[in-house]
Amino acid sequence: MTHTVVYYKVVRDNTGIHEEIPVILTEFGPLQPLIHYILKHQYMLSESSTIKLVQAVGLLVDYMEANHAFFDSPADLFTTFVQRLYSGTVGVDGSDPSGLYWDARKPPVVRVLVNHLSKFSDWMAQEQGTQPLNPWRQATRAEEQLAWAAWQHQKNRAFLGHTMRIDVAALKVSQARSVLLKRNPVIVHEPVKYFPADRMVDLLFKGFIVPGKQKSPRIEERLNLRDILITMLLHYGGLRMSEPFHLYIHDVIPDDTAPGEALVKVYHPSLGLAPPDLRDAKGKPVACDRATYLRDKYGLPPRTDYKSSHTLHAGWKGNALDSKQHFMHVHWVPRWAGELFWKLWVFYMAQRDRLNPDHPYAFVTREGKPYSIDAFEDAHAKAIKRIGLTPAKALGTTPHGHRHAYGQRLSDLGLDAIYLQKALHHKSMESQLVYTAPDRVKLKRAIDAALAKAEKADDGAALPPPDFLAYGFRDVDPLGLFSGPNPKLLRRR
Repeated sequence: MTHTVVYYKVVRDNTGIHEEIPVILTEFGPLQPLIHYILKHQYMLSESSTIKLVQAVGLLVDYMEANHAFFDSPADLFTTFVQRLYSGTVGVDGSDPSGLYWDARKPPVVRVLVNHLSKFSDWMAQEQGTQPLNPWRQATRAEEQLAWAAWQHQKNRAFLGHTMRIDVAALKVSQARSVLLKRNPVIVHEPVKYFPADRMVDLLFKGFIVPGKQKSPRIEERLNLRDILITMLLHYGGLRMSEPFHLYIHDVIPDDTAPGEALVKVYHPSLGLAPPDLRDAKGKPVACDRATYLRDKYGLPPRTDYKSSHTLHAGWKGNALDSKQHFMHVHWVPRWAGELFWKLWVFYMAQRDRLNPDHPYAFVTREGKPYSIDAFEDAHAKAIKRIGLTPAKALGTTPHGHRHAYGQRLSDLGLDAIYLQKALHHKSMESQLVYTAPDRVKLKRAIDAALAKAEKADDGAALPPPDFLAYGFRDVDPLGLFSGPNPKLLRRR
């Protein structure tokens, strides 16, 4: 390593606002062009994208330091740099004279890193007159055809596809980058693992118990209501894990369209309409968004504004919202879950009120501070172990498995795709495929059912087994696997 990454606070004017950004330090000081690039594009770069950009630039800095003497042009250096991202830098004998000792990276990872570097290099060429590392060139006929196919696919899927101009697309597809990247392998949606439905009651009422209070007759003493409510929002309401941590106490009310059920609205953490209890100097309610509400009433930023390493950070995905007030409804499946949630919510609110928290967030610690995602994940894992299961993503027993179970439940009900999209708050109709794709067992059952139907129809589609003995298997079958009236390899299980 020839560089170090540190976080700088950047002050750009005389207001109380500053930006905290990652900066690459070299032996010659901070990498100034990268700082200017990040500051100029900070509203287009997510935190994760910024981290990837800095990682990519850091890798290139290290490679240049170790290998600059071998190249006469930046383009040649960049081409070989990309090849080393794919191959790694260690020879078959285990040596690496460059001292980098990189492992080979997968094609999707290389594509992300190279795309960030290409855009950064384009910007430097435009702003500072440097030579681009990965310049554009005239695309070949095959590249144009692939680009047109990709554009048409994107247009068909986009909600505002009718606004995509063909003349703009024609200019884009006529160009290609000089450095060619490996094409990513096509992977059909792999079915996600979801939490087993028959263990959900055990998890809620045997897993989320308060240690030492298991025999208390009072439900609010015996059970960890906070974690039960969060888990119900994930499993029966289909929320992503970060979304319950943006809920205010104001966001859960009785549902006037379904007596006894909870009506839950999940607001955008900064753009969502704020509760009406913020007053101006004259005592009148102030209509504002939640970022303003948090700042003016509690001196807090939205939880999305914290760095991902901060305990109070909670992410937010670009969901399809249900209102211009920037919120989405929770749709209970099954409906009785909304009734149970409301009953437990009332008990939990009594617990929370006794802590007198100085913030509006619904879920809190025992000290009244906003509850963290990490703490919930830890509590969920302990609850999983209490009921004899192993917490693992591959088993569907992490918090992510609950939203997957929700999507699968909707699919099993036979609802149309438009209803699944609405319930899961997806922008694209195709997004729910990952939650509803059949797993291997369901696919085998479907195939068996189709084969049985074909056998009854006797139309030849069932493909009856061949006579193995007629093809000379008798001499190479000492165990008799293919002999007899019911060959073992053909016996249905």
